[in-house]
Amino acid sequence: MAGGEFASQTVRGQYAGYRSEEGVPEDSQTATYAAIKLYCDNWRWKDVPFYLRSGKGMSCRTTQIVIQFKQVPHILFGRKTREPLGNRLVIQVQPAEGIQLHFETKVPDSDMKTRTSTLDFSFQDHQGDIDLPDAYQRLLLDAINGDASLFARSDEVELAWGIIDPIIAAWDSPAAPELHSYPTGLWGPAEINDWMQEQGREWFDVCPVL
Repeated sequence: MAGGEFASQTVRGQYAGYRSEEGVPEDSQTATYAAIKLYCDNWRWKDVPFYLRSGKGMSCRTTQIVIQFKQVPHILFGRKTREPLGNRLVIQVQPAEGIQLHFETKVPDSDMKTRTSTLDFSFQDHQGDIDLPDAYQRLLLDAINGDASLFARSDEVELAWGIIDPIIAAWDSPAAPELHSYPTGLWGPAEINDWMQEQGREWFDVCPVL
C-alpha cells in the first residue's frame, strides 16, 4: 500500500479530552481510535474487504466479529415487499460470549412481507450461576501449564507488525490522514460513518446485552 493510500484505507481519531490527561502533550497526535480496511490475497477471499476497528472511550466494551453476507440481487417476493437485507452473523467474543444470526424471514399471515429475525445463543444463559473466566485468566493458566495452543505464533506476530508498521510510519509522516476528534461514549469519530457509507457499507454498532 503506497503512502497516499493510507488516507483512504484508514481512519484515525482521538477522543476529546485526551490531551488533558496527565503526561500527554498538548499537541499530541496519538490516535486513540483506528479503523482500517484490509484484503486477504487468496482466491477464497478475493475482493472481500475486512474492516478492523478499535478505540478507547467508546460507548461500551465489546469484542465481536461481524460477518455481513451479500444482499440478494433480486426481490424474491415481488415489488410490493421491501428490499431484503443481507443476513448477518455476529460472534460475540467478550464480554457477552455468544452467537447471533440475523436473517430475513417471511412475516406470518402476510402478503409476502419479510422482516429481520434473530437466532441468539448466549453461553452465559447455558452456564447457570457459573461465571465464565476472563480471557486472560485462561491464558495465564495455560502459561503456567505450558500450553501454547491459544498463544499467537512468532510468525503470526511478525506478519501482524508487518501490516501495522507501515501504517504507523505513514501516520507519523507529513502525509498523515487527519486526526479526527470524537466525544467519549460514542463509537468513534463521525467521519467513520461517512467513510463506510462512501463504500456502500455500514457499521454494526450494537452493545451486547449482559
